Amino acid sequence: MLEYWDVSRHHSNPPPLQHSITPHPPPMKRSAAINDLLAVMARLRSPTGCPWDRQQNHMSLRWHAVEEVYELLDAIEAHDDHELEEELGDMLMQVVFHCQLARERGAFDFEKVARHLTDKLIRRHPHVFGNLRVKDVDEVWANWEHIKRAEKHGTPHARPSALDGIPKRLPALLKAAKLVKRAHKAKLMAAGTDKPARTKKELAQRLFTLARFAEERGWSAEECLRSEIKRCERALRAKEKRQPGSSPNTGATGKRALA
Repeated sequence: MLEYWDVSRHHSNPPPLQHSITPHPPPMKRSAAINDLLAVMARLRSPTGCPWDRQQNHMSLRWHAVEEVYELLDAIEAHDDHELEEELGDMLMQVVFHCQLARERGAFDFEKVARHLTDKLIRRHPHVFGNLRVKDVDEVWANWEHIKRAEKHGTPHARPSALDGIPKRLPALLKAAKLVKRAHKAKLMAAGTDKPARTKKELAQRLFTLARFAEERGWSAEECLRSEIKRCERALRAKEKRQPGSSPNTGATGKRALA
């Protein structure tokens, strides 16, 4: 078995919880496969390692991660377990690569990332690891968001606006949909009265027509939509600030990804 180079164990200190939580078990020993993977990555980055791997940094790798996500989606939608296993491995490589880079900078390592994730999952599931009772999935989501906001409150990562937390690099159409969903839940946007399409097929055809229209004129449909999203978001944030009795994240407890 390969030896992983002098990794120190880190343990996060999460804020106290509102509900009693069953303490998580003591850390389990990492499997030989994980140790070998971490050792291989460290070797690739070592002075006697791979020239390409040694040249990389967080910024140079960022689009590789995006590409791996799309390849993972292809494998999932193809219902191909062989490809799924391989693509999950490629995603794991991105995690391990970034952890090694951070470890070299003295920032964090794989151990700390894994411990932080474990602690977060336990903290945000008091209905599983604690004594909180929930009646349905909606309550699970609402409680997740409440805990998440409490964790970030008073930190540089606090999200005082209902519109905060939408990834900047999301594809424009997906970002527009998330912005609209957040705005509706925060009562910043009324339901549209115009009906540009009656069916999903008609909507898809209209979207495709718009993309073709932009391409034929040398415009980027992606950038056009991004510009409109920025304009709408500025207007919505200004409206949010003017709302009487507004509070941070009002209505922003929709079914977002658990992260």
